[in-house]
This record gives sequence, structure tokens and C-alpha cells, in this order.
Amino acid sequence: MTSSGAVDKWGFETFAQTLEEGSGLIGEPAVVDGITGPSITQNGRTLTNLASINLLNLHQRADLRQCFAEGAHRYGLTTGGSRMTQGICRAHLELEHEVSQVTGKERAISFATGLLANLGFVHAMSQDIDLGAGVRMNNSDSVFVLDRESHWSLWKAVEGLGYGKRVFFFRHNDPDHLDRVLTRVRGNKVVVVMESVYSADGTMGPIPALLDLCEKHNAISFVDDANGFMIYGPAHRPFATEYQHIRDRADFVMMSFSKAVGLEGGAISGPSAAVRSFELLSGTSMFTAAMQPPTAVTAREIIRRLRDEPGIVDSYLAKVTAFRQRLADIGCETGDTNTYIVSVPVNDDDVAVGLRQSFLDHGYLVPVFVYPAVKRNRALLRLIISDGHTEEQLNGFLSTLSALKDRFAF
Repeated sequence: MTSSGAVDKWGFETFAQTLEEGSGLIGEPAVVDGITGPSITQNGRTLTNLASINLLNLHQRADLRQCFAEGAHRYGLTTGGSRMTQGICRAHLELEHEVSQVTGKERAISFATGLLANLGFVHAMSQDIDLGAGVRMNNSDSVFVLDRESHWSLWKAVEGLGYGKRVFFFRHNDPDHLDRVLTRVRGNKVVVVMESVYSADGTMGPIPALLDLCEKHNAISFVDDANGFMIYGPAHRPFATEYQHIRDRADFVMMSFSKAVGLEGGAISGPSAAVRSFELLSGTSMFTAAMQPPTAVTAREIIRRLRDEPGIVDSYLAKVTAFRQRLADIGCETGDTNTYIVSVPVNDDDVAVGLRQSFLDHGYLVPVFVYPAVKRNRALLRLIISDGHTEEQLNGFLSTLSALKDRFAF
């Protein structure tokens, strides 16, 4: 079947061809067979997988698969509609209660993805809606101030509000710059958006200082905790101070379940009245279906298990620490913030593209971030090891990385 002539003038043919030839960024997507985890089978070839965000590899445990199956048997595979039309099943309610407990907030609302949670939050905090009979929420005067390295979903959410009018940024992890921006902003309602662990460079935000400034300027604080949820927080782990401040002082917290929990879905927790209002105001809870009920059942079980069995995460973080040291031993810079997201600077975009293919040739799927994921010629390797990686797999990867580092001179 051919397209209508109207499509031709948009230039997709030329764009796709030149992009594939010039950067290799697109092409036919690899077909994955079997279970994705420490290894991945793409187009019939098994690779060691350094690209999975499902870092604890819990989905391969038989008891958790059984939990999912039992949830499917009890609730079925779909909600069959949005929260507003059909309500939510008990699995979602119990998951949201669990999330509010572990984040220390009054109430939580779940979404099908973390991206929908971010879009819904901004929509709820920025719109003017009049339902008649004196029922109105007017947030048309709200202003958003984002860390410049905030996730794409957050920038996408605010793009229609007008940069320089209702949208501003502060330099990445720079409280002094945020202070100056908040001093200039004269909106009646200000929302400061920050992340805990940033997904590209793996840095931890200076949370206490940023929250100090929110309180100083009477701004609402929104912490995107997509990457740190259920990994950091307990007093004996790194960044305990930052997470105590998030729990005690942040107004809203967003979390994605795709990292530590290893499942689709996300949630926002915060003050009860506000979160209840998000049922209507977010839009993404009204016009999309909720996450699958068996996913909600299993997510709750994993959250409870990670809370009650801290050794699961503790042993993983010890593995990350050892991996970082071995990277240092072969001369790889990894930054000063020792989170589980390990970024190795490559800088040159052309070198990075060559590295991606070379890793594949050697049997390793490695995420190589180039523009537009990062700034031009600020390319990096974004490495997340899995709790399921064997010593043999990690040894092989580090040996390959060392050889390619010499070959590409980065």
C-alpha cells in the first residue's frame, strides 16, 4: 500500500535516509526474542546487555512471576477504561497506599507510565478549568522553573507554556543560579522541578539546598524520583540525607516503576487534596487507561519486598561500587556522584557512534548517548549494570571497553 501524495512533501523519506546513513540512529528496530535482562537476544544474536534499566532483574524470579499470574487471574489483564469512567481496581488502591507510605506523603495516584505522571502533573498545575456552579481551578498564572537537565517528559509537558513567560530553567544542580532565577520570577504560583538521580549523567541533585530555596521563595517543590525510587533512602545507604529531605520537605514526588521495581507504571505522591484533584486535573488519568491490574499487584509486592528485605538493594549497590572502581582502574572517568547510573564521557559524537557499533561487534549492547539526548559533542556511555550480570560478563565488558578506549582515544 502506498501513501497519499500529501505525505511526500513532509520530507520523511529524505530525513530517514540521511539520518540512517549519517548517524545510524534509526533503522529497522532490532527484534528481541526471549527474556530481556543481563543478556538480550536481538535478531537471533545474544548480547551482554548494559542498556537495561531493570537493574535488579527481579522479573525473572519465579515467585514474582507467580504473583503476576495470580493478579491476572483475580483482576484480568485490563482495567477496560480510565479511572474517571470506571474507577480503579483494588490492586491500584493498594499500590497507591504502599507508595504514599514509602514516600512519606499523604496520598498517591498511579499512572500507566512515569511519562504520563509528569505530563499530568504539569497539566494539573498549569490549567484554568471552570466546571460551573463556582467550581473552578485557575492555575493560569503558574510558573515552572526546571533544572536544565530535566527529563524530556518534563520539558515536553511545559513546552506550550512559553519559555521566558511561564517556563524558566536553572543551571544543572546549581542552587545559586536557582536563587537568582526565583528572585526574578514574579508569578503568583511557582513550581520548581528537580530530579533526584539524573538519568543521563547519574548525578544526585543538591536536594537540601534546592528545597531551602523553594521555602525561601514560597515555591512548590516537585522531585522527579524516577531513577532513585526504592534504591536510595534508608539511613545506611548513600544519599540518605537527600532522601530524608525529600520525604520530609518536598511537596510532590514522582516515581517510575521501570527502574528498581522493573515494571511499567508510575505515580505521584503529595498532599491529599492536591492528589485527589489530579484525578480530574491531570488529564492523563482521565483520558488514558490505568496500568494493568496484575502489574499493579506485582509492583506493590516488589515495593514491599525491597522495603522489608534491604539486602536485595544493598548487595546490588556493593556490586556497583566494585564496578566503578574497576572502571577507574582502566582510566575511565565516571564523575563524582557515585550512583548506580555510571556515565563515562566520550564527548566526540562521531567517536561515540563508532563505539556503539564496535561494542555490538564484540557482543555488548551499550547505550551511547549523543545529541539530542545530550549536548552536541558531549556524548557519553550510560552504563547500568544488572544485579544478574555474572563476573564473566563484567570482565569481558571491561576488557572490551579498555581496548576500545585505546583504539578510539577517549
